[in-house]
Amino acid sequence: MSPDAELRWARAGLARLMEPNDLTGTALVTVAGPVEAYRIICHSSGKAPVIEQQAVAELLGGEAALRGAHRLDAGLERWRPRVDIDGPTRDLATIRRFGGDLLIPEDPGWPSQLDDLGLGAPLCLWWRGASGIAQLPAAGSSMSVVGSRDATDYGRHVTYEMVAELCQRGITIVSGGAYGIDARAHEAALNADQGSERPSTVAIMAGGLDRFYPAGNDELLRRVESTGLLVAEVPPGTAPTRWRFLQRNRILAALCGATLVVEARWRSGALTTARRASEIGREVGAVPGSVFSSNSAGCHRLLREGSAIPVTDAAEALELLGPGASTPTGEPPTRQASPARDHDGLDIQDLLLMDALPLRQGAAPDKLATVSGLGIGAVLGGLSRLQARGLAEQGPGGWRRKRSG
Repeated sequence: MSPDAELRWARAGLARLMEPNDLTGTALVTVAGPVEAYRIICHSSGKAPVIEQQAVAELLGGEAALRGAHRLDAGLERWRPRVDIDGPTRDLATIRRFGGDLLIPEDPGWPSQLDDLGLGAPLCLWWRGASGIAQLPAAGSSMSVVGSRDATDYGRHVTYEMVAELCQRGITIVSGGAYGIDARAHEAALNADQGSERPSTVAIMAGGLDRFYPAGNDELLRRVESTGLLVAEVPPGTAPTRWRFLQRNRILAALCGATLVVEARWRSGALTTARRASEIGREVGAVPGSVFSSNSAGCHRLLREGSAIPVTDAAEALELLGPGASTPTGEPPTRQASPARDHDGLDIQDLLLMDALPLRQGAAPDKLATVSGLGIGAVLGGLSRLQARGLAEQGPGGWRRKRSG
């Protein structure tokens, strides 16, 4: 076995032995290397070598409160019952049968932005999809879009509109493949696919890629696979559990330059993605909703806590990625501009005078002074300015507001 193949084989095996975000495991891999770490777990018995124990303890120094659970010997007790010598070979064969493969940190295409997770970075990434892992976008040109599974019509509509315009500007949408906001984000990205080399959407899954979950999104995830990319940190055959869903969120947060929360309940899992993104220096945006909607309570919570900034359209969402965000057309997303009004630009005195002008019968300047609360000099000067702008007219009965058109 070549050194590269042995390295890949060891990381594939470790991914099956260790749960996502097992800090003790990643610490062991950091100090001993993946091949030696896998050997210590699978081909030795008893306690770990003293050197590795001390090095792991030092690396986990910030986790002093959980030192007992994070001791290397405690980790060996968790991992050794899972040892399956043929597991890595079988898992690699399975993912390749689906047209995918394994990406490891030693590969040139490894997304370096995941290193911001520190010891929480995944051991490897399993993938399948038409675009191939080499086309995984950089953080500055991708955005994670997350939200409630039981999305409202408002949430689905907002998601579709924002995502469609972001994709037209070359932004890759990353989400979790779940029901609700996730599914709507993937759908909008697929429909807006401009045929660029990069995938329009990437789904980060909580379970193995040998089957699609949830089953109700089977057709959608097949579409993602056909033009985009499916990614997981757990090997084929791994069931999606609550813990794995929660840990999957840290990858959503780290992989992209920004996270957008469209709808989220007070204790939604989408909030863990937002908070993790904020912790590692990513921008977070939240779409405001009705104060009467429980589906937007989590978004309002983020805004109140200062963990996110309000986002109301695709242009504001793009700003989360900073000035280097991908915009192939050279133009920012369009904003929904309010129509110009006749009184835009008027000072306070002229606004008061305009409000005092009658619509039908004319009024004398002294009457307008009484109604507006302005002096006669201010009224006479204001009438001239309003007349010049086509907002007032003088007739036989006095001054009145000029109707548009």
